[in-house]
Amino acid sequence: MSWHQELLVSFDLETTGTDVERDRIVTAALIRLEGDGRAAGKRTWLLDPGVPIPEEAAAIHGFSTAYVREHGSVPATAIAEITEALADALRADIPLVVMNARYDLSLLDRECRRHGVPTLTERLGRAPAPVIDPLVLDKHVDRYRKGKRALQALCGHYDVRLDGAHEAGADAAAAAGVARRIGERYPAVTIPSPRALHELQEQAAAEQAASFQAYLRRSGNPQAIVEPAWPLIPYQPGT
Repeated sequence: MSWHQELLVSFDLETTGTDVERDRIVTAALIRLEGDGRAAGKRTWLLDPGVPIPEEAAAIHGFSTAYVREHGSVPATAIAEITEALADALRADIPLVVMNARYDLSLLDRECRRHGVPTLTERLGRAPAPVIDPLVLDKHVDRYRKGKRALQALCGHYDVRLDGAHEAGADAAAAAGVARRIGERYPAVTIPSPRALHELQEQAAAEQAASFQAYLRRSGNPQAIVEPAWPLIPYQPGT
């Protein structure tokens, strides 16, 4: 069987913003999904990130600074639990589905460093793999399709139900659904080995970054740099 017919673990974060170097985790969800899509387990976390949550971020995910200060967990404790849960899945070679993995996994890595918690790479003793990223896969199999490629747009395109967008658990389940639909529709990615699929996405993500960088430079930004690394942006001390 191919990866899309087997057990998957899907992961999602809701955060204070979009900067992987500076923003913080507010909520996280990890869901185990059987090959037929049935949920086989779910863990969620609510954190007090230790900084004010901007109003625009709270409007998206629904958690205010006051609420998380009263109900949220200590960041270091929760981040350690989240990272170890991901490590457990990857040690077992269960594919980890993460929509726009370059963002979520990099932000988690920086949170680990911020709070003195062993990173996912340190726990595994290797780079995180196998990861399945619906965003990278969709761009790979349907490169020239016009329109948005955010999770809600992909759910509409692939006819995947999304209940409660920007709730980490709902987004994680929907991301896995999109990944499975891509696997069903496109023979080019229905390969038995999740590790081989991971390597395919590493190359695809680098090619996509190079293409976008070239577009930006043609469009009046000659110094534009688009990060090619996937699924984790390398840490640069001092950033």
